[in-house]
Amino acid sequence: MSDAPIEAGDTHPARWWHPLDDGRLQCDLCPRDCRLHDGQRGLCFVRARQGDAMVLTTWGRSSGFCIDPIEKKPLAHFLPGSPVLSFGTAGCNLACRFCQNWDISKSRETDRLLDRASPARIAEVARAASCASVAFTYNDPVIFAEYAMDVADACHEAGVKAVAVTAGYMHEAPRRAFYAKMDAANVDLKAFTEDFYVRQTGAHLAPVLDTLRYVRHETDCWLEITTLLIPGLNDSDAELDAMTRWIATELGTEVPLHFSAFHPDWKLREVPATPAATLTRARGIALANGLRHVYTGNVRDLEGGVTRCTGCAAPVIERDRYTILRYALDETGACRHCGTALAGRFAKAAGTFGARRIPVRLASA
Repeated sequence: MSDAPIEAGDTHPARWWHPLDDGRLQCDLCPRDCRLHDGQRGLCFVRARQGDAMVLTTWGRSSGFCIDPIEKKPLAHFLPGSPVLSFGTAGCNLACRFCQNWDISKSRETDRLLDRASPARIAEVARAASCASVAFTYNDPVIFAEYAMDVADACHEAGVKAVAVTAGYMHEAPRRAFYAKMDAANVDLKAFTEDFYVRQTGAHLAPVLDTLRYVRHETDCWLEITTLLIPGLNDSDAELDAMTRWIATELGTEVPLHFSAFHPDWKLREVPATPAATLTRARGIALANGLRHVYTGNVRDLEGGVTRCTGCAAPVIERDRYTILRYALDETGACRHCGTALAGRFAKAAGTFGARRIPVRLASA
């Protein structure tokens, strides 16, 4: 927790909290259950107590906007080839020692929040830029859920989809409210052991598994999963076997799984980068356990970017990282070879945005 000053003009009423008998307020957004005295911030840094209420200090404020390919989130079965307007804020409710976006997620400086933008302005810019969706990413949207949900509402009014890129670490009530607004989510399953979650993220595994089950079985939100493979910490055959068996049994074999390569960063610089062979090995284990759509990321691997028909095994989407090379789905998302429907959310045709990255400024009052 932090006692960093809270500027009154930069706050928004927070949901999901209650008073305690000892005079503190407890945040009920995530399993950390931060209990705050007046003026204190939670571990995430952006949720704080102000007087007798909880507030969000980053509503309407962003660390920057960028138009990315949807494949970069990564989402392989959600509007392939389309551009997505991406943004985040500051802070995080996990303490991952290997964070790859630590300059944003670990920020304790509000001056890193460069852009001010209302939900309506974000939706307007996304639509004007022909973005099919807006993604809450870079840091975890769970901690700015009120802002993300307001942006999602504005986007839906403008015909734009909403995407969450998240670690899935939240309580049941906010989970229900949050995912009711999301059209797609990529949830980080950081490992499949409690020991890893406690030692490397300062969190717990069970709430993430609960989120995955909930999104898959209780919502219309399209779900994909990413696991960053870190040499010696979460990449053993036994752990990968257990994890992918759990996904197949609890979530189903059609849920796409992405294995990404780690690079030394933040507080885990002594661990070497993930070899490409590790991703290939992990993908093989997942496929052997019945998962139908397994991808590799942060490396160039053409086979690891192929989507195959679950009916005839023909390649229906071929990619070179973020660029679509071949697309053999019809306007309904069915294989042009045999007619089998591919699990996912598809437009009439694949987008052609490619591997571009376009920074955007959209400050507004």
